[in-house]
Amino acid sequence: MTGTVGFIGLGTMGCDMARNLLKAGYRVRGHDLRADAARAMAAEGVVPAASVAEAAAGADIVVTMLPDTPHVQAVVLGEGGLLSSPPAGRLVVDMSTIAPTAVREMHARLKAAGIGFVDAPVSGGPQGARAGTLSIMAGGDAEDFARARPVLAAMGTTINHVGESGAGQTVKLCNQLICGINLQAVCEAIALGRAAGVDLAQMREVLLGGSAASWMLDRLGPAMIESQTAAGFRIDLMLKDLRLVRELADALSVPLPGTALVTTQYVEARAHGEGGNGNQALFKVYDRMTNQAAA
Repeated sequence: MTGTVGFIGLGTMGCDMARNLLKAGYRVRGHDLRADAARAMAAEGVVPAASVAEAAAGADIVVTMLPDTPHVQAVVLGEGGLLSSPPAGRLVVDMSTIAPTAVREMHARLKAAGIGFVDAPVSGGPQGARAGTLSIMAGGDAEDFARARPVLAAMGTTINHVGESGAGQTVKLCNQLICGINLQAVCEAIALGRAAGVDLAQMREVLLGGSAASWMLDRLGPAMIESQTAAGFRIDLMLKDLRLVRELADALSVPLPGTALVTTQYVEARAHGEGGNGNQALFKVYDRMTNQAAA
């Protein structure tokens, strides 16, 4: 692959996604509000950019990977943002998880200025970002998706155009709804198995061989069993995603009782100082409810 990608947002996910673009042969100009994050990537070949406009200058495409809706809006629509300083290729791909309504607004404003915009959130977490095996669900105009696809292929292995602008974010929010409730189910199974005195590692292996198998049980189960809370995809970020799920559901008058329940448990986890811990730290809620919390 050849070409230049402007990459904005070099956090836990973004830094590995930028690395995979480099491995695929792209030139990468990286920008992050934390200047040290961009400088740290310079040793690996990323050209540090001091601003959004500098990251976009001469780029065929700009990719954004940011924490929440306001951050993307500022980068796209704010002063010195991509609306006023678009990449030479006039294509922007946002891979964050944000509100579908905000996506549609940005798409309309960029399209009016002759700039393509694709919402392409991802699933697979830091492990998928590192391995280049992310699942990518994209919304936007078909021709813009076709132009973006070679770049997306450097970061993911399952890449689908799921509909018009905002559809990618809608599918991602459905993904997060399932992930949250599935993680809660794994927590409950481990709590019950522990109370009954079974070997939890063996129980996990047995469950992975049957219809209870899931990504959460496979990838996060060992950390939950061993009470490891080191951050991967953080509790705070999952709470943000669940907020977006609830906002979309409210707007469409769709009741989501399971999502409401697991959200309260994520709130409880954050209230106990676990917001910066990985998603698997939800199990600490069950530690407290079953009197297993460390003294």
